[in-house]
Amino acid sequence: MQNIEIKQRPFLTRPENFQGVSGFIAEILARRGVQSEQELDLKLKYLLPPSMKDLDQAIQIIDTAIDQQQKIIIVGDYDADGATSTALMILALREMGANVQYLVPDRFKYGYGLTPAIADLAFERFQPELLITVDNGISSHAGVAQAQKHGMQVIITDHHLTTKETPKAEAVVNPNQLGCGFPSKALAGVGVAFYLLANLSSYRSKLAKSAAKITQYLDLVALGTYADVASLDYNNRILIDAGLKRIQQYQCRAGISALLDIAARDPSELKAQDLGFVLGPRINAAGRMETMDIGIECLLAVDMQTAYPLAQQLNDLNIERRQVEAQMKQQALTELAHLNVDPENLPAALVMFDQQWHQGVIGIVAGRLKEQFHRPSIVFAADQDGIHIKGSARSIDGVHIRDMIEKVAEQYPHLVSHFGGHAAAAGLTLKKENFEEFKRVFLTLIQELDADLFQAVLWTDGELPRHALNLHTVDMIEQLGPWGQKFPSPIFEGRFQVLEYRWLKEVHLKLKLALGDGQSVDAIAFNAQDKFAFDPSIAEVHIVYEMDKNQFNGKVSLQLKLLYLEQS
Repeated sequence: MQNIEIKQRPFLTRPENFQGVSGFIAEILARRGVQSEQELDLKLKYLLPPSMKDLDQAIQIIDTAIDQQQKIIIVGDYDADGATSTALMILALREMGANVQYLVPDRFKYGYGLTPAIADLAFERFQPELLITVDNGISSHAGVAQAQKHGMQVIITDHHLTTKETPKAEAVVNPNQLGCGFPSKALAGVGVAFYLLANLSSYRSKLAKSAAKITQYLDLVALGTYADVASLDYNNRILIDAGLKRIQQYQCRAGISALLDIAARDPSELKAQDLGFVLGPRINAAGRMETMDIGIECLLAVDMQTAYPLAQQLNDLNIERRQVEAQMKQQALTELAHLNVDPENLPAALVMFDQQWHQGVIGIVAGRLKEQFHRPSIVFAADQDGIHIKGSARSIDGVHIRDMIEKVAEQYPHLVSHFGGHAAAAGLTLKKENFEEFKRVFLTLIQELDADLFQAVLWTDGELPRHALNLHTVDMIEQLGPWGQKFPSPIFEGRFQVLEYRWLKEVHLKLKLALGDGQSVDAIAFNAQDKFAFDPSIAEVHIVYEMDKNQFNGKVSLQLKLLYLEQS
C-alpha cells in the first residue's frame, strides 16, 4: 500500500469571482484556475483566434496544391492523436478537392516521426509534391531534408515540445515552437490540424473555391485531444465539449459509432472521460499491436457496414494488448522483487528493460508503474535491428521527463540516439549496450531533485457540505465538464460513521455511511482488499471520494466511489 498524503487543492483564482453558483461550486472552479463565469460558456465562437506562426504560409502552399491537383501525402503518428489528425486531414482536404493519401510509419520497423527512411518510402509509393506531417516532425531535420531532396515541399504540423531550432520546412505550425505567440500551448496534434484546416477552408470559401464544413469533424478533434491526455485549458475544453456533443447527438463518424456499439456504450450517455478510456485505447491498440492503418480506416469509414469489421478488429487488438500489458507488468513487478526493491525505499526512478517485452505496450506499462509507485518510469523493449532499444517514459508531477532525457543527451551525447515528447510522457532510443550506463546517469540526475516530489499526494476539493450530497450536485458537476488533465474531476474528503459494511466477491467493499438526520449514503471501494486495511470494529472512516450515480433496477441513487480510506 502506497504512502499517500491528502492535501486540499490551493485556490488559483478567487471563489468570489463566481456569483451565479453555490459556494462549493465556486471553490471547485477557483481551485482549477477558472478566471470568470464566461469561461463556463464553451461556445465555439470563444476559441482563440488563429495567431500561429507560419499558419498563413501553410495555407497558401496547401491552397495552391489543391488548385493544381498536386499529390499530397499526410505522414501521421501511430497513436490516437496521430490517427484522428490523419483522418481529419484526409477527410477535410478531400472535401476541398485535394488529391491526398496518407502514410503512417510502422512503429516496429521505422520508429517515430518523419525519418529519412519514411521520406524515401513516401517518394517510392506516392511521388508526392507536398508532404504534410501531423502530430510529429518538430525534430525531423534529416527527414525534412530528405523529403526536399526528393522534390517535395514540406509542411510540419505538430505540438510536441522543442528547445531547438525548427527544421527547414516550407512551413512549421506548432504552438510550442520557439517564437510562436499562440496563447494556448496545450493543443494536441489534432487541434493544430483543426486550426490549419478551419482557416484554410475559410480562406478558400472567401475566394469562392471548394471549402469544407470543418465543424462536422469535431468528434475526431475531441477524441484525439482527450486520448492524448492534453491539458484541458479553456480552448481545449471548448473543442472537446463541441465534439462530445456531436457524438451524444449521433452526429459522429461511423467508426466512432461502431466502436461505441462494440463497447456496449450508449452515445447519448457518453462522458468526456470515455473518449480517453473507452475509445482511445481501442484506436491506440492498432498502432501498438499491428498497424495504425486499421484505426485510420475505421475513422475514415463512410458507413457502419464498412466501419464495423474494422471496429471489431480494433476491439480484438485491444483485448490482446491488455493481456500482453498485464503479463509485462507482472514481469516488471517480479523483477523489482528480485532486485529486492523495498516499496518503502524505492529508487528515485524505475528504469527497466527486457529482451522479450513488446514495443507496443511499453508506454502503458511505464504508466502503470508510475501510478503504482509514484516514480518516473522508463520501460524499454528491443528494436528490430538487434542493436537499439526503444524506451517509453512516464512521469510524475514536477519531473519534466522530456527535459531530463535531454539533459542526459546533452551531457552524454553517445547515450541517447533520439528522443522527444512532453513533460509527462516521452520516447527515446538508445543502443542496447548503453542501457546500464544510461540508467545510472538518469537515476543520478533524478536523485538530485527535491525529495518532496516523490511523495504521492491525493489532492481534494475539501469537505462537501452534507446538504450537497445528492444527485443534483452530481448533475451540476457533470455540466461543468469536460473534466480531465489539468482540469480534474472534483473529489472530496470527509469523516463518516459506518452504519453497515459488506464485502462483494471478497474484494470490493460496500459501506453505508451516516449523513445525520437519519439519512445515509452508499459508498463503494473497488479492489479494496488490496488497497485498504478496513477494520469493522472501528466505526469512523476518513475517506476521499468521487460522487457517482448508481443505476440499479431502473432506480438511480447517489453512490460515493472511494479513492482512499483510513481509520484512526
